[in-house]
Amino acid sequence: MPDQVHKEPKPRRFGFLRVPLFRLLAINLAAGTALAALLVGGLLALNPAGLRDLIFADSSPGTALGLLLFGFVVTFGSTAMGTAIMAMGQRQADDEPPRGPPRLVAQPLSPASLRASRQQ
Repeated sequence: MPDQVHKEPKPRRFGFLRVPLFRLLAINLAAGTALAALLVGGLLALNPAGLRDLIFADSSPGTALGLLLFGFVVTFGSTAMGTAIMAMGQRQADDEPPRGPPRLVAQPLSPASLRASRQQ
């Protein structure tokens, strides 16, 4: 068999994205990051309490923006990922049977049943 060449498969760079859990976390981290960038952009656009003026008056505004964005990415990214993890075990509302024991329905008492319980 010397004429057969065995080629080893090339390692894939992002092979961990084929694992459903990592893919779920990566998608939700991206959503949290996008929301954080949107919020920082909104803060810069609205300029509450002169925040934009304060940041851009500094000698290195990139550092302040980076720290602000990093804080929001950590907050919103971890919130989105945590929510996705906690929602994994839930079923869809369409096909979900009611949970818990069957409910007992109270029947109104008739006067005859009241008289029977008093006589006993």
